[in-house]
Amino acid sequence: MRNLIDIKELTIEEIEELIKVAQDIINNREKYSHKCDGKKLATLFFEPSTRTRLSFEAAMMELGGNVLGFSAASSSSTAKGESVSDTIRTVGCYADIIAMRHPKEGAPLVAAQKSVVPIINAGDGGHNHPTQTLTDLLTIKSEKKRLDNLTIGLCGDLKFGRTVHSLITAMSRYKNIRFILISPKELEIPEYLKKEVLEKNNIKWCETRDIEEYMGELDILYMTRVQRERFFNEEDYLRLKDYYILNKEKLEKAKEDLCIMHPLPRVNEISTDVDDDRRACYFKQVEYGKYIRMALILKLLEVE
Repeated sequence: MRNLIDIKELTIEEIEELIKVAQDIINNREKYSHKCDGKKLATLFFEPSTRTRLSFEAAMMELGGNVLGFSAASSSSTAKGESVSDTIRTVGCYADIIAMRHPKEGAPLVAAQKSVVPIINAGDGGHNHPTQTLTDLLTIKSEKKRLDNLTIGLCGDLKFGRTVHSLITAMSRYKNIRFILISPKELEIPEYLKKEVLEKNNIKWCETRDIEEYMGELDILYMTRVQRERFFNEEDYLRLKDYYILNKEKLEKAKEDLCIMHPLPRVNEISTDVDDDRRACYFKQVEYGKYIRMALILKLLEVE
């Protein structure tokens, strides 16, 4: 039985295979509409989510399967004091596969050790979000036709942004990748990522406070929101939340084929006047997320 807790668990070949299946689903929706008939997905979301939870549910439904679950810890037996292990063992009696989001880092790993069905990490605290990374890789491959030879700007909350951490880890395995890390000093990427991923893999990277400094060199601009829920201090959040706002004016030096991405939800960090720019890919990214999750469900359930 296979789980997906961390993007590093997938080889480049497996990622390529998932992308290939996802692209085939996009082109042949009917062919996949009954692949999971009789199968059930449980979505256990101990932390609020719109896109990820609904994306998993839509993915399973489009494969012909059914969905059960909860969308907040308060509506589960956790509120009564039940452990994650006991919740997982119980839900494994009802479902064939589980997608789990939890505010504590490592909770899905603990769940996987106790589960009798495959576990997909749908986000654990500020740590990992592997299916968002698969979504990002499918988006980049579909829009840029490659996953190598790219200059990628990551902007905003690089300290707590699990989507950023997972994407850096995944993209560092491809050739000729360069990262431009754009953040206020307080929200720089963690030291362990610099040492264990960027430096260890000899990846080219630099840090800047200015979103426009390298704009003309970027193939990808990945915007992130400053996450209120990760801050202990409201004053710090209010001071940093609007540090970067991408608008039409800031895109004047950008390449014509720049791909602007965002894991969403958006607050103020991308102005709505960018939405109609053909370089804006963040709503396409949402749709790609459904297809890559369909491919992943098929892989983990070992459906041909």
